[in-house]
Amino acid sequence: MGFQIQGLPVDGFRHLYGLSDAQLKGNGAYRYIADSHPGYPDRIEMRDAEIGEALLLVNHVSMDKPTPYRASHAIFVREGAEMSYQASNAVPDVMHRRLISLRAFDHEGMMTDAVLAEGDAIGPAIERLLGDASVDHIDAHYALRGCYAARITRD
Repeated sequence: MGFQIQGLPVDGFRHLYGLSDAQLKGNGAYRYIADSHPGYPDRIEMRDAEIGEALLLVNHVSMDKPTPYRASHAIFVREGAEMSYQASNAVPDVMHRRLISLRAFDHEGMMTDAVLAEGDAIGPAIERLLGDASVDHIDAHYALRGCYAARITRD
């Protein structure tokens, strides 16, 4: 079964690019400069920021359906990112190198299954979860900090 991983749309964050630190704080966001690599996973381009690149730490609602699983958490987006990642049947390095929590949801936003996976086990775990016809999508989270990583759908 094929799957697709898509980075977040840049349009939801572009209005924050170039704001002063005070303006960012007024929007509930903070600027960080990557001081290690890997270490700062961007959710738009789906890559770790290079040392010296600016990132914005923002709150992101990853599950907006009115269910007990409604979810939001802090995420990094690279300031200036312009192209959302999109790939079929491939796990980006930013996810491949981390322990990932894969949470399967049905059309109503109720969790039907979940699994932890890392490295080469992520792709097969995604395919297994999507093999259940009741699954609408999978939300991937970085297991260590619990931050949203990406939405995964059938290809």
